[in-house]
Amino acid sequence: MSSNPLKILSFGAGAIGTYIGGSLALAGHEVVFVERPEVAEALSERGLRLDLSLDKRRKTLDADLIPAADLVFADSLERALDYGPFDVALFALKSYDTESALAGIKPFVEKMPPVLCLQNGVDNEPAIAKVLGSENVIAGTVTSAIGRRDAGDIALEKLRGIGIADVHPLSQRLVKAMNEALLNAKLYPRAADMKWSKMLTNLVGNATSAILDMSPAELFARDDLYAFEMRMLREALAVMDAQDIRVVDLPGTPVRLLGFAAKGPAWLRPFAAKKLGGGRGGKMPSLHIDLHSGRGKSEVDYLNGAVLRAGKESKTPAPVNKLLNETLLSMASGKIAVEEYAQKPEKLLEQV
Repeated sequence: MSSNPLKILSFGAGAIGTYIGGSLALAGHEVVFVERPEVAEALSERGLRLDLSLDKRRKTLDADLIPAADLVFADSLERALDYGPFDVALFALKSYDTESALAGIKPFVEKMPPVLCLQNGVDNEPAIAKVLGSENVIAGTVTSAIGRRDAGDIALEKLRGIGIADVHPLSQRLVKAMNEALLNAKLYPRAADMKWSKMLTNLVGNATSAILDMSPAELFARDDLYAFEMRMLREALAVMDAQDIRVVDLPGTPVRLLGFAAKGPAWLRPFAAKKLGGGRGGKMPSLHIDLHSGRGKSEVDYLNGAVLRAGKESKTPAPVNKLLNETLLSMASGKIAVEEYAQKPEKLLEQV
């Protein structure tokens, strides 16, 4: 148990919120979750279930059950803040939910603690900073793979870790607390290096998989689609270079090797293709899951779209990222039928 427990506000009990918030609760920290009323009511009855048995350090084959009596599940931010003051808030929502979440935060800015932003992409921290001030935002990233079975019910699928930018007085305390909770946290001196490096891993085999309805393994088995993905990554790397942002390895994730593969010689292709194609196992990437669930929303504008916008600012062309972003946004909104490009890679490639 922690000798210096934190009081933590978690926005949501999704995959990341449950994994990190629940792991910290198991380590003796006080955690309050804010969720939709129907979810908060259900979790107030059953608590959380964390299957962390993949981590051999835990020496168990059973899931950890955290009784509802040991946690608080609030059905509104206003009620959650009544349990404060908090040391930190965990922000791990889908990027397309950031705007609505911030609208709900604005009336309570004075009561809000610093926010650890664990979202994908590079646009969320600036958006949060506009509401709370840059001094109250800590950039973070999660490389461990978490499977969500239900609200408050998750399974650790791949243990990697968490990156936290060393830009706040709280950063070192957070890393210490997370490592005590076996979350494999690491400090990074430059937030942009960390966030853009994570975005590289989110870009590869993601939007193309969603558009073509093909698994990453199927994509990287084809020379033309492998070349397409590497060209997309080279655009992102060029945009990073133009902004003096470096590629760095993340916990359990050799991102620099990915950058090398994107620029690498032809003989590297079979090895890189095999690694990239099998990197997610049999699981489809997030953009594919969102598109084919019919949610009508996509994080692609926070990934490929972010590359495109940063490229315009630095006058660095990113035509492949532009194509992927515009195509997938049109598919998510219904302007292009989901079946339009399904299993038709030539139709997509001929537009570049």
